Amino acid sequence: MTAPSDPDDGWLPGTRRVPSPNHGPRPAGVQPWLVVLHSISLPPGEYGGPWIERLFSNTLDWDAHPYFQSIRGLEVSAHFLIRRDGECVQFVALQRRAWHAGRSSWQGHDNCNDFSVGIELEGLEGTPFTDAQYAALALLLRALRERLPALRAVAGHEHVAPGRKRDPGAGFDWAHLIRLTGWPAAWFASDLSAAPSGPEKPGDMDRAEG
Repeated sequence: MTAPSDPDDGWLPGTRRVPSPNHGPRPAGVQPWLVVLHSISLPPGEYGGPWIERLFSNTLDWDAHPYFQSIRGLEVSAHFLIRRDGECVQFVALQRRAWHAGRSSWQGHDNCNDFSVGIELEGLEGTPFTDAQYAALALLLRALRERLPALRAVAGHEHVAPGRKRDPGAGFDWAHLIRLTGWPAAWFASDLSAAPSGPEKPGDMDRAEG
């Protein structure tokens, strides 16, 4: 199922809609100006299953895999997920505040969920992403820019929460994304600016980030 093309409902056409209950209102008068990129795989290092969508929609069977016990009760979301084959799934309308960044700050502004759009890439920190994902991400960013004229920055979770998060990680090619979008390089975070941190489990997000 693809989302309808109503330009005012916050759901992008061409995306598959899987509504998440994990969202809330943005602060009054706040327009999204930042995109935060993440990576996720459930279970870690496994791709293509239904588990990410079930996690974000609060329908994950915690007993379906031993790893799921370590994230039991997690209530999180993102606005979008880009699968390994480039499919784009939307979970939260753009005007709503998805629960993806947790404790975070960018360019002097705390609580990045308030003013950001969260995009998950199906993948594992430190490993490459697919050409289909980069192409889909560039298209999605351009579509977001058309809808959100204040948009002016793209950063990784590792940049907005340095020392605590490290996704999308060293396997993400920022220079390639910049070339694909044609946007100014100054809009993008440097993947070298994130402080190193200890090992992070894929899908290790903050609980009840709303």
